Amino acid sequence: MSMGKERLTRRREDAKNFMEKLLDGVAVEWKSLGDVLTIKNGKDYKSFQAGSIPVYGTGGIMTFIDTPVYDKPSVLIPRKGSLANLYYVDVPFWTVDTIFWTDINTTMVEPKFVYHYLLTQHLEELNMAGGVPSLTQTILNKVPFPIPCPGNPKKSIEIQSEIVRILDTFTELTAELTAELTARKQQYNYYRDRLLTFEEEGEGLTRSREDAKGRRVEWKTLGEVAENLDSLRKPVTSGLREVGAIPYYGASGIVDYVKDYIFDGDFLLVSEDGANLLARNTPIAFSICGKSWVNNHAHVLKFNTYAERRFIEFYLNNIDLTPYISGAAQPKLNQKNLNGIKIPNPSPAEKEKIVAILDKFDALTTSITEGLPREIELRQKQYEYYRNMLLTFPKAELTQ
Repeated sequence: MSMGKERLTRRREDAKNFMEKLLDGVAVEWKSLGDVLTIKNGKDYKSFQAGSIPVYGTGGIMTFIDTPVYDKPSVLIPRKGSLANLYYVDVPFWTVDTIFWTDINTTMVEPKFVYHYLLTQHLEELNMAGGVPSLTQTILNKVPFPIPCPGNPKKSIEIQSEIVRILDTFTELTAELTAELTARKQQYNYYRDRLLTFEEEGEGLTRSREDAKGRRVEWKTLGEVAENLDSLRKPVTSGLREVGAIPYYGASGIVDYVKDYIFDGDFLLVSEDGANLLARNTPIAFSICGKSWVNNHAHVLKFNTYAERRFIEFYLNNIDLTPYISGAAQPKLNQKNLNGIKIPNPSPAEKEKIVAILDKFDALTTSITEGLPREIELRQKQYEYYRNMLLTFPKAELTQ
């Protein structure tokens, strides 16, 4: 990370110095977007064979075919749906009818300069439709577009290219961090599965992976290893809650903040009901600490040690709980079934080892205060800051 920070510092100075030079007597001519590029409609692709040419829709690449609609750098602008999803493409491509592609006049503008600039314009705010969000060529053609140093086309392209170079260095760092996050998540999943997979053997249980060395692991039910505090829960309807600073928890996390509390300490909450029990879009087991209020949609479990609580949290979030869940329309994990979940119970030392490893990966891949997601968020904000700084020009009337 230190190397990334040094590079970022250099890039900041680079952007600052260039901005000072850019504003030093450089004139700007304002045109309409339709003056610097031609917007084209996408088409159906289903008559073509499979190939290596990407087909873009508003959500990104949909499939690959053998025929391109265009083979020069272009900016793709959604026509319907996700209007904020702009794409810069510098390889042959095809687009469907929900997204425009652009034929850019490269004697006037650098294609990627168009891309970075349009990101500052928030084109989704130009949506005039009452139903499905949509943009029209007429609306887009009127978007104001700056041409720096208009009397010198060569110099203008050089300025645009320099702006692109600076901004690309920020997006490259974000891409590097995103790739690292993907790799770390894959590592996390590998070690999580490896460390939390056990199988029966003989009278006891032994780890199923090569590093187990035949160690036996006792199995218990969750009701035997955790103290259930469900009887202390108190649901309060939203209209009767007194607003405060204490988190009020439900099945999937904090749903409100209240003035009073019924728990004070470290606990594991497990979803009691809700579609997420089957979908698993978010963890169904999550730790809480300090003062809290919990309604009757989350089970409350207490453990003797941090390692025991976190081990169970990791384990429950990693296994299939379908056999313990009742109800299809309204999935429910009742207390009886929760207490009956079979849990491997390795030695305290083994639990501490597993938790220490998984905690490191969890912080790196999910923490919004110290992990890679936080770094990516900061780099994105820095890119947006310098993009707005480098692409803010004195406004003037559009050239007719």
